[in-house]
Amino acid sequence: MYAIELENISKTFPGGVEANKDITLRIEEGEVHGLLGENGAGKTTLMNILYGLLSKDSGTIKIRGEEVDLESPNGAIARGVGMVHQHFKLIPPLTVVENVILGLEPTIAKFKSFESRLGQDAGLLMPTDIDKAAERIKEIALENGMKIDPFAKIQDLSVGLRQRVEILKTLYRNAEILILDEPTSVLTPQEVDDLFVTLDKFKEQGRTIILITHKLREPMVLCDRITVLREGKLVGTVDKDDTSPKELAKMMVGRPVVFRIEKEEAHPGKEILRVENLRVTDTRGLVAVDGVNLSVREGEILGIAGVEGNGQTELVEAIAGIRKVDDGRVFVDGNEITNFDARKVRETGVCHIPEDRHRKGLVLDFTVRDNIALGRHYYAPFATGPNDSLLNMQQLSSLSSDLVDEYSIMVSSINAPTRTLSGGNQQKVIVARELAYKPKLVLAAQPTRGLDVGATEFIRNTLIDMRDKGAAILLISAELDEITNLAGRIAVIHEGKIVAKVRPEETTYEELGLLMAGHEERVKGV
Repeated sequence: MYAIELENISKTFPGGVEANKDITLRIEEGEVHGLLGENGAGKTTLMNILYGLLSKDSGTIKIRGEEVDLESPNGAIARGVGMVHQHFKLIPPLTVVENVILGLEPTIAKFKSFESRLGQDAGLLMPTDIDKAAERIKEIALENGMKIDPFAKIQDLSVGLRQRVEILKTLYRNAEILILDEPTSVLTPQEVDDLFVTLDKFKEQGRTIILITHKLREPMVLCDRITVLREGKLVGTVDKDDTSPKELAKMMVGRPVVFRIEKEEAHPGKEILRVENLRVTDTRGLVAVDGVNLSVREGEILGIAGVEGNGQTELVEAIAGIRKVDDGRVFVDGNEITNFDARKVRETGVCHIPEDRHRKGLVLDFTVRDNIALGRHYYAPFATGPNDSLLNMQQLSSLSSDLVDEYSIMVSSINAPTRTLSGGNQQKVIVARELAYKPKLVLAAQPTRGLDVGATEFIRNTLIDMRDKGAAILLISAELDEITNLAGRIAVIHEGKIVAKVRPEETTYEELGLLMAGHEERVKGV
């Protein structure tokens, strides 16, 4: 018997965007099934329909042979379906146990009320036995090889532990079918390995797992079968043993994908960025960057490798002018810019591709055109009128249309809200905006995070093209293959200090991994 049967599922959003087009998908009981596709392929939409978050326009859903019509996630949860979303649904000030039991509080004296017209019953909440719930959470965690403190606050947990809380929420509700949406997109390499161990335990227990991803490693390691979606349509379902990463990539994007960037040898010129003895604190007042020295020359890429949370964010933000420098100096093209504000830093020829495109790169409710204008809207030719107080919308529209074409941004109109774009196309909007003005220095922080293979290939080629045009590029990435593929030199950061400077051809992934973990120190004059 199939655990899940989706037959002829279609979904169109307002504006005519067809997210799912007549998709039929069957998932066997106890298998790990990969749902693979580019950002915007319709993967999450399809699973949100299965989970009851979205309604289907047509088609049928069967869970263990029973045809169901899911009006909310409660219906899916009652049938043993749980979902861990890419963007976690947790309340940071609350504890682990409070987040897990949220929504399961017992009630008494249910009665009809205004809310019942909205499909809800009202009632009085009974006291909840927090200690009993915490013990149950400990038991579930132990059974599944997870270690977590039920009374820890979410805001104090790493991203990897927060994801475990989301998984515990589904298990606490007795989920036997787990949907994981892009589970490795925000994890460190070590956390990814821990997740793989947990999922292996789930498989041994007979649970059915649906893994939504745009990456190629996860399904090839974890999955039994893999289904590929492209532009809302089902391309095909294959057994893991009968396919390869190259074949899956071709199914995803409809053409062969080059995994290794072909690039000419770099010819570095004069020094563009110099950082001297930089010291920066984080939002808690703790030292995050501790005496960093580095330089980047025109026409080269310096890669910063390290486990996330070791000062990379603070380093980039201090250079970009959005975080205070406590000690040390920053120079761009020979001119000191230490503690310049972000606008003044941009005026020196620095652009910034931030690691979190939603929080620091875009205003999601702004149009594509307006997001492309950000940061340059106070300059001619975009600023016009008395004291440059008006926007020249014709100039903005012309530039935006040109960049949409140049960067192959998939959008119905430059006037469309940016939140309607896929993650890959949102990132292209940022890259197009930042690189449009021929910067001297590019600060690229996690530029391909969460992107599919097609968008990743495009962004990486764009960075190489900027290098060849003479830009100095500081690349921060959690992907070692990205660092070694793009960078001419690598600096390894650990606990806010540069512990090694090496060339890609002189090191290995194993050595870089040890350096990133702080197990050894090796500084070369490169």
